[in-house]
Amino acid sequence: MLFEIPTHDPRLPPSDPPWPPQGQWTYEDYLRLPDDGRRYEIIDGVLYVTNAPDWLHQRIVMRLGAHVENLLTGLGRGEAVIPAPFEVHLPGHAKPVLPDLLYIAPEHCPNEPPKFFEGAPDLVVEIISPSSVRLDRYVKFGAYERAGVREYWLIDLGTRSLEVYVLSAGEYALLGQFGPQETARSQVLPELTMAVGSLFET
Repeated sequence: MLFEIPTHDPRLPPSDPPWPPQGQWTYEDYLRLPDDGRRYEIIDGVLYVTNAPDWLHQRIVMRLGAHVENLLTGLGRGEAVIPAPFEVHLPGHAKPVLPDLLYIAPEHCPNEPPKFFEGAPDLVVEIISPSSVRLDRYVKFGAYERAGVREYWLIDLGTRSLEVYVLSAGEYALLGQFGPQETARSQVLPELTMAVGSLFET
């Protein structure tokens, strides 16, 4: 379930200083939040909270992540693929976001393993559950678009489909929507193809 936490929400533990009102959350406030298994993200000063993901969500992350990692190992060019939970500090006012999976091209990879990634990943993947539709399709969509994330994959658990959006003139354009019998392809990483149905196999 997705929560937009209102001021003084009882689901947050007592805090001194008090938690800020929505629209005024900062990364410093984020660092005071409890490590309770939920995913906390701040976009444009608004705190978003999602519960721990379910079995199918995590299976898809693992399958896609392993597929991309195997591809990158074969290419041997120094790219990185990182699963959640890992902080991304986007340019602007989204800090942190925690994509389900992110790809960083070799020219953008840090020299040393960082505590968090600061900047726009080259490709971000989010898996939509019924409770995260607004966050993934609208809030994060806009944040990634404004930050300059070059490609955004949305995997919809309800329709068992994969949508690929690519940045064009500062806005996302739909490259394709791929169903269970189809194969998706990345524009940012042309070697990457994904048989969509294989993501949902039990």
